[in-house]
Amino acid sequence: MRGLAPLPGRGSVLTMSSAQISEHDFEQVADQTLRKLLDALDKVDDLEADLQMGVLTIEHADGVRYVVNSHRAARQIWLAAERNAWHFDYEPSKGAWLATKDAAELLQTVESVLSRKIGKPISLSS
Repeated sequence: MRGLAPLPGRGSVLTMSSAQISEHDFEQVADQTLRKLLDALDKVDDLEADLQMGVLTIEHADGVRYVVNSHRAARQIWLAAERNAWHFDYEPSKGAWLATKDAAELLQTVESVLSRKIGKPISLSS
């Protein structure tokens, strides 16, 4: 079932429920997304990143860790950073993971939290 989530000043955003994507498709897309994110993070000098069994750990020089992981039961990717949590649903028509709370895209959200932590803008886009 699809639902509409209102966005301030932007109308509504169509998001996927976990029932719309098969477990197999979720695993493929989530794994590919986490691997691409790891590859991008490996180019950032101010942190260390490691991917193990669907859990991407980003560690900063001061020991602070952010975690991005696939959550198979919910068929979402979750991000924990800055004492906050985001849950991202996959939207196949956009080829993007969108946050359930504000429809922000996963990569942009990771860039934003890392830029705040590191103190300079970073880009993870290819």
